[in-house]
Amino acid sequence: MRSPDRTRCVNAENPRGGKGKAAMSASHLGPSRKGTPCLRDIQPGQEVVLADLQGAGVIRHIWMTVAESTSPTGPNLLRNLILECYWDGEESPSVCAPLGDFFCCGHAQACRIESLPMAVYPRRGFNCYFPMPFHSGARIVLRNEHHEPVEAFFYQIDYAEKDDLPDDVMTFHAQWRRQRVTDLARDYVILDGVRGAGTYAGTYLALTALESRWWGEGEVKMYIDGDQDYPTWCSTGSEDYFGGAWSFAGHDPDGATVEQTYTGTFMGFPFRSRSLHDRESEYWDTDTPVTRGFYRWHIPDPIVFQESIKVTLQQIGVDEQGLFERQDDLASVAYWYQIEPHLSFPAEVLKTTERDRRPR
Repeated sequence: MRSPDRTRCVNAENPRGGKGKAAMSASHLGPSRKGTPCLRDIQPGQEVVLADLQGAGVIRHIWMTVAESTSPTGPNLLRNLILECYWDGEESPSVCAPLGDFFCCGHAQACRIESLPMAVYPRRGFNCYFPMPFHSGARIVLRNEHHEPVEAFFYQIDYAEKDDLPDDVMTFHAQWRRQRVTDLARDYVILDGVRGAGTYAGTYLALTALESRWWGEGEVKMYIDGDQDYPTWCSTGSEDYFGGAWSFAGHDPDGATVEQTYTGTFMGFPFRSRSLHDRESEYWDTDTPVTRGFYRWHIPDPIVFQESIKVTLQQIGVDEQGLFERQDDLASVAYWYQIEPHLSFPAEVLKTTERDRRPR
């Protein structure tokens, strides 16, 4: 069957996505010879519109890349560039997250991801394949909340123009949250304040362990359609939720027990570190608490809600005396689809400070 879709793309070479309008700018090599491969000199506090699309369509693929730092004094760029998406003329974004965390690279450090909707190759080639439909328009914005200019930002947004979309097509949402020290015996909130019908699509978690011993006995809980004291859906533990088991334990060549990282189609533990990458110093140490990154996509096993959803994570660990309540540093991105309109994200999600975002 012949598709009525019309293939388009937006990048610095074709910022408006026009048909027959790509690769028009000139370089020293001549006309249409890689004249504008990227956006340059994005200043601190500046907001740039990456795409401003009119009519109905579906974004099929997003690719982006940028340096991991702007200088020796500006290392946390992946946490300080904020990605926002607005659908159909809305004033409150449906997507608001630091660039790195959105692509499952928290802690302002990139890593390799090989999953169905997100892929990062080999370190900072950020790819997203979540379909992002829009009925009358789409606007994608990058905010530079870094303290230094961004010399070069590369991106491409591939989409299909459509004549129209059914009214009940749900739009894509993603929301970043962080709690630098979780409250004792109180569940960390991954997502709340969602009203309407939709599907929860996945979770990214950036964990910094602030206490020793095993951290991952806490259950992920999903309160669906008015659940109050107890959820309808829960996992049996944190590493279980991300598809692992037995503390991700394996053995190194010397026989010592080590955690094993992995990256798969629908779930992964791609990142573990105890240091700051490429930030060696003669004057202070670069050791950190253990930092980890995880993802879980609810694509073959969607969490469907008709009225509301709330997603939380317990902070429970285990040591020689058994289970205990922990306090750690958690950051997360929740991904979901829902019928618009959506409730505005909390103020602390929309406007974060450098301190809010700074990794350990």
